[in-house]
Amino acid sequence: ANYKTMYSTQSVLMLLLVSHVKNLVLAAHSNINHNSIKTDTQSIQHYLQTHDMESLFQALDRRFRESERNLNPLLRNEPLSKRKIQRGGGLSYTSQYKLKADLEQAQYLASSNDVELSLEVKELLQEKIIPIYENVLKRIPPLEDLVHGGLYQFQEADLALGIDKYYNRAIHVTSTNSGNEDAQTCTAGLLNPELNITKIQEDWLKGGLDYGETEGGIVVLDDVLSKEAFRKIRKILLESTVFYQTKLPKQFGGYAGAYLDDGLHDRLLLELSQELRNALPTIFKEHALKYLWAYKYDSNYDGINLHADEAAVNVNIWLTPDDANLDPHTGGLVIFSKKPPADWSLGQYNGNTSFVRKELLEPTGFANVTVPFRANRAVIFDSALFHQSDTFHFRKGYENRRINLTILYGNMQRLE
Repeated sequence: ANYKTMYSTQSVLMLLLVSHVKNLVLAAHSNINHNSIKTDTQSIQHYLQTHDMESLFQALDRRFRESERNLNPLLRNEPLSKRKIQRGGGLSYTSQYKLKADLEQAQYLASSNDVELSLEVKELLQEKIIPIYENVLKRIPPLEDLVHGGLYQFQEADLALGIDKYYNRAIHVTSTNSGNEDAQTCTAGLLNPELNITKIQEDWLKGGLDYGETEGGIVVLDDVLSKEAFRKIRKILLESTVFYQTKLPKQFGGYAGAYLDDGLHDRLLLELSQELRNALPTIFKEHALKYLWAYKYDSNYDGINLHADEAAVNVNIWLTPDDANLDPHTGGLVIFSKKPPADWSLGQYNGNTSFVRKELLEPTGFANVTVPFRANRAVIFDSALFHQSDTFHFRKGYENRRINLTILYGNMQRLE
């Protein structure tokens, strides 16, 4: 295929350098001394433990801008870690469902009037990225013909098109960190002021008894976010090209992941994590933010398999409008009544689901709480409880994809 070349390498780099300089100027007006912010892993853990969200943001943002995700190769100073590559966020391979999701996002960005894009970036999407993604997607063999769990390694013909210049890069990041006059106030009042905080915490102390006998707390909060917060967070997740992870589709289903330490660190999300902690101290106690991620799902595949998360409290918020869900009785989360025993290793409880079902869940009759999907609904639960995605059937189209935001706090609390 012949593609119209809209940019020389120099013009693309100039566009990115101008954007980078603008961000540096805006950052200079912050009250934080950016030179004092350390970006090593130990310092980031310190910011998490001390609830220092501004320093955490600055450290994560700097690392992200200097990483392999940067579209400008001149600004890449930090290679992708083995961890990010091994969990599915590499640059040299993809899956059919992941590249399809990226293509749909690129088409959405290029065509939507709701997205603030420069003319240069819009043309880059239309003239280079979308045609490349379309052509590579046509080359991916059927799932049954692929090895390595269903992953597709880019071939020479794909590289000749330039897929490696754009795939899993930060082509566009929608941000509330713009530095304008609203920057310091855009994160205020993210939770719905009508939430019944007293009742929520009382329900938590019942240990999930409203839902049957469980080994940990469960509460469901409808309309958890203010309307404006829901709109802004959904906008970030729809528009930002930070969903870099593909799962092995033959084993784990079809959902693309974005993570705190790989682009999903907007101030709005960090502030939400703290607002939840402050509003519900009975639930969150002294537990610090541990991690957060978001997933976008392909309805042609299953969701997340049975597992327990290495945290004390799990917050799951759904961010797709209800009219996208074709079955309002499903689409949510199944939380089982059991936790891993204290002497089980991570490999035992998350590496062998058949063993967990046989040894722990079957004796309870697979007792569970099944929470249907609702837009702007949060499920807060003891993260050690085994859980999995419910079956889901959503409408076709990028804006109809099932999206969830997960926020983890503290360390797993197992039964002794």
